[in-house]
Amino acid sequence: MEQLVAFITDNKVPVGDWMAAIVEFIKDNTLSLFDIVSASISWVIDGFTGILEWVPEPILIVALAAATYALRRSWGLAAFVAFALLFVLNQGYWTETMETLTLVLFATLASALIGVPLGIAAAHRPWLFQALRPILDLMQTLPTFVYLLPTLVLFGLGVVPGLISTVIFALPAPVRLTHLGITSVPKPLIEAGEAFGATKSQLLWKVELPAARSTIVAGITQCIMLSLSMVVIAALVGAGGLGVPVVRALNQVKVGMGFEAGFAIVLVAIVLDRVCRPAERNVPR
Repeated sequence: MEQLVAFITDNKVPVGDWMAAIVEFIKDNTLSLFDIVSASISWVIDGFTGILEWVPEPILIVALAAATYALRRSWGLAAFVAFALLFVLNQGYWTETMETLTLVLFATLASALIGVPLGIAAAHRPWLFQALRPILDLMQTLPTFVYLLPTLVLFGLGVVPGLISTVIFALPAPVRLTHLGITSVPKPLIEAGEAFGATKSQLLWKVELPAARSTIVAGITQCIMLSLSMVVIAALVGAGGLGVPVVRALNQVKVGMGFEAGFAIVLVAIVLDRVCRPAERNVPR
């Protein structure tokens, strides 16, 4: 038995060496391409963050509160958004909050643009979903630091490796929930559309997507929350945001700073969840 264990341990499958060789090959042959991509993404994100920081804080707070009321028709929620942003401003984390919002916005946008069409395709092709399922499980369960290393090697320090790692972590949510929403559309609705001569494209846009809208929006909302949960990880590779004071507080053992930044993250999470969650349907009694 000991000889068998020794044989297994002595003949290690070089998975780590294979992955390191792949990353090194990509780095040696396409590094200039990754530099261009990194510079382009950084320019866009930094520009958007700069616009948010350029707007005076009181004006931006009023504008966001007004947009919240226009979207949700709730004075209480609009007042809470204003209070939360005022608290963040009072604590001195306004710039970090704008950086975090930008990172979450772009990560959610990228995840939705990739995940929703992929979920639709997987719903119409069961074999595709079966092929995607282990990949999605791997993306959700693999420790973040594992795929943060190759992105850090390829793109260098900055917001880009944090953004890519956030997208990888959040992407499975819109894919799975879009697939669930499309496959849960009642068959009588589809049969009725086919009976009226609707094409596959018309069925998708006029039957399946409207019926699955709440589930798809729930997937995007979950994607926002998952992206926000990555702010501390992204800060470790130079992405900025509210994760920076958390990491600094951890390194310097500053309990007060950690709680201040933590409360700011919690308030941002609550605001995004309340504003972006699907509207509740009124069920007739």
